[in-house]
Amino acid sequence: MFITQTLRRAVQTNAKGTATICGERNQTWAQLQERVARLAGALQELGVGRGDRVAILALNSDRFVEYIYGVAWAGAASNPVNIRLAPAEIAYTLEDSGSSVLFVDDTFAQVLPALRPLLTTVRHVIFIGDGPCPEGCLDYEKLLAESAPVPDADAGGSDLAGLFYTGGTTGKSKGVMLSHDNIVYNALNVLPTLGYDERAVYLHAAPMFHLADMASTFALTKVGGTHVTVPSFDVDAVLQAIATHRVTHSMLVPTMVNMLISSDRIHDYDLSSLERFMYGASPMSEAVLKKAMAMLPHVEFSQGYGQTEAAPLITFLDPRFHVEGGTKLTSAGRPAYGVEVMIMDPEDRELPRGEVGEICARGMNVMQGYWGLREETEQALRNGWLHTGDLGYMDEDGFVYIVDRAKDMIITGGENVFSIEVEDAIYQHPGVQECAVFGVPSEQWGEAVHTVVVPRPGVSLTAEDIIEHCRSRIAGYKLPRSVSFQSEPLPISGAGKILKTELRKPYWEGSQRQVG
Repeated sequence: MFITQTLRRAVQTNAKGTATICGERNQTWAQLQERVARLAGALQELGVGRGDRVAILALNSDRFVEYIYGVAWAGAASNPVNIRLAPAEIAYTLEDSGSSVLFVDDTFAQVLPALRPLLTTVRHVIFIGDGPCPEGCLDYEKLLAESAPVPDADAGGSDLAGLFYTGGTTGKSKGVMLSHDNIVYNALNVLPTLGYDERAVYLHAAPMFHLADMASTFALTKVGGTHVTVPSFDVDAVLQAIATHRVTHSMLVPTMVNMLISSDRIHDYDLSSLERFMYGASPMSEAVLKKAMAMLPHVEFSQGYGQTEAAPLITFLDPRFHVEGGTKLTSAGRPAYGVEVMIMDPEDRELPRGEVGEICARGMNVMQGYWGLREETEQALRNGWLHTGDLGYMDEDGFVYIVDRAKDMIITGGENVFSIEVEDAIYQHPGVQECAVFGVPSEQWGEAVHTVVVPRPGVSLTAEDIIEHCRSRIAGYKLPRSVSFQSEPLPISGAGKILKTELRKPYWEGSQRQVG
């Protein structure tokens, strides 16, 4: 399988169709392929060879799409950098991967003065922004204008297509090696999940560096649909883009869905074109999901569960199971069509249906391994299965239910408490905007359940309000023992996941045992 084949097919089947829309810029598929071939030529002239790593540090744009395909067309491997990292963390990603070229936009050109002294492998920085080209950078549009289009290098199959660094919330970030086979095979799994065809207009609202969104980049390209980009998630920008460009599909992480439905601005925009939302990258509270379904009754919802190591789709829950009162609504769905899933015990034996264990998967979408980390690779892929680190169970119908990340499970007084279950109870309180549940040290219980709550604007809450609200919804041992409140949003990763690691830190400082 070849990443560039998805682009060539789009040109074959929909050459005059709109490929990308970014602000006032738009281009057809034929125009996009021409620019991609010129970009590949420019990269090769800069010394980029087959298998070399080319990085990008930028917000969403049409040029991000061009970067993805230009790197593949040149036969190189992409390295999309997490936009929320600090300069030292960015430098680690670039140095560890050995990236020789870095693309930056207006926003991240400002990071270059702090970044440059830390870099030894990056030989060229290409500026893809709209402002003046910074000193020491190569101008993107000038490069394309001066470069001749080159033939596709035809990199594919087991060739390295990209390095995708994990969030590093539980240790040093690891570079996940994905091949062309991994990525295109995943795209084929995504197509039925989101129901794309050439009429689809997809909004990139989640960060494009992350595979949760990038999976749709490849799937949508394969059918010749239209990519619409907003630089980053903003409630009004997203709603305006949907209304203006008649967006039909998008992928949002649960924190973004919560922000949309809590904004009270959904009904200020014409969202009648919207057909399907996919949500994923972290668990969705049932209360938030039901509210979103009620506010957007004409929209079909799909859930995708996976992780970077699986390129990323493992299971999906399609729209027919997103019904009020449906028995499968709280599940993560069934295995994607090309993926095998099994719930295993610590000895890698399959557990009976209904028993909680580690979710494991295998298929052509599963990574080649971690860049330069042999032992970690062998551990993650032992016995031929990807071990996700997520805890869950499978019911008699093959639906997978995620109960928690292994690191987020709280053990209090010998009882296991899954933070997702407590969070779902708290989210049912009408005055709660956001919450996060995690364990804190307890001399009596080992760990105690704690929650951080962000109230809705204008709402005053007490710890007793939250605890009493939960009392009739979950068992007594699962109740929060302490509650803290804050007015600012909870910290999130570049992929939009709540950073419980940051929230835990003050409680575990000085403790011999660290959670997370």
